[in-house]
Amino acid sequence: MAGMEPVEIVEEGLVLRPWRSADIDAVFRACQDTDIQRWTGVPYPYRYEDAEGFVASRDRQWQLGTGASFAVCDADTSEVLGLCGLNFIDRNHELSEIGYWTAPWARGRGVAVRAVRAVARWAFDELKLRRLLWSAEVGNYASRLVALRSGVRIEGKLRAADPAGSGYEWFGSLLPGDVPAPGEVGPAGPDTLEARRAAVFGRPQPTLFATAGAQELSLRPLAERDLDALVAVCRDPDTLRWTTVPENYTRADAEDFLRFVRNSWVAGTSAPFVLADATDRYAGSIDLRLSPADPLLADIGFMTAPHVRGRGYQPAALAALCAWGFTTLGLARIEWRANVGNVASRRAAEKAGFTMEGTARGLLNHRGTRVDAWVGSLLAEDLR
Repeated sequence: MAGMEPVEIVEEGLVLRPWRSADIDAVFRACQDTDIQRWTGVPYPYRYEDAEGFVASRDRQWQLGTGASFAVCDADTSEVLGLCGLNFIDRNHELSEIGYWTAPWARGRGVAVRAVRAVARWAFDELKLRRLLWSAEVGNYASRLVALRSGVRIEGKLRAADPAGSGYEWFGSLLPGDVPAPGEVGPAGPDTLEARRAAVFGRPQPTLFATAGAQELSLRPLAERDLDALVAVCRDPDTLRWTTVPENYTRADAEDFLRFVRNSWVAGTSAPFVLADATDRYAGSIDLRLSPADPLLADIGFMTAPHVRGRGYQPAALAALCAWGFTTLGLARIEWRANVGNVASRRAAEKAGFTMEGTARGLLNHRGTRVDAWVGSLLAEDLR
């Protein structure tokens, strides 16, 4: 592949230019940051010679025409603020992959969004590429918001995409007509639902609180100390009758479930909580699952430990979690459904304020058989 002449891009208060040996100190300092180490492929621990090798390798990319990496600098002070560039250039397919990071001292100023848009415009206008790829480890909401605000359409999730781990990656693409003009807010702006959800799921799961009579309850993340109690609840005859937990539930099943709920929170697909009593003892589980089709819709599921049934714990937990879903996640409607005949679940939902809407025929798959289900809902205005 023929080499490329290094270029500078000046746009929206930034200068994007090829890396220089004078930037090695800034690269070394930036790559000590825990977020850069967590979400990118930089070596750990990051040594000074790693920064030296990085700058030298970016220069070779330009010489060979295999990539285009820019130091993102402040147009007034020339301070290095981050990195943005094309990780590779595939001339045969007219595509590349865009990558970026922002130095910790430059975050919160929209640096990455402005840089990605500038590099994308240059790639489409000057290199005549037709598509840019984007990917990030699931949970990297900062990168996801930058991508969305730059016009990237997130198209799905890859399993075990990183050979060094077993997690998932979000992936998407950017086409020439997708890039917002300089100065435009673009998609996923500060007050949008995407930004709100990123602020929630990009942080550790919170603890919520509820009161049932004189009993103080907490809704917190599932922990390893809960697993034996979880196994006992999942072996209970009523739990087996009305839910689809595996039969002959084992500790290994509970460990798999712990990994699943942690991944669900990081992916932003659900908000799974343990219901705990005043002594922090496991009293049940409750899960708010977000609809993949309608961002304002969720459904709720729960199970209660036998030793606390009938005490009003679950209605209190339902009301607290639904209120959080409406106010924090911006939901408009939360649905409840249960097998016809599950009177305990229905009573809990009704006490929490759910309106019963009827019976849906063959709605649920219960251990291989389609069964009728009661359906109810709670709307945001119901809590007002």
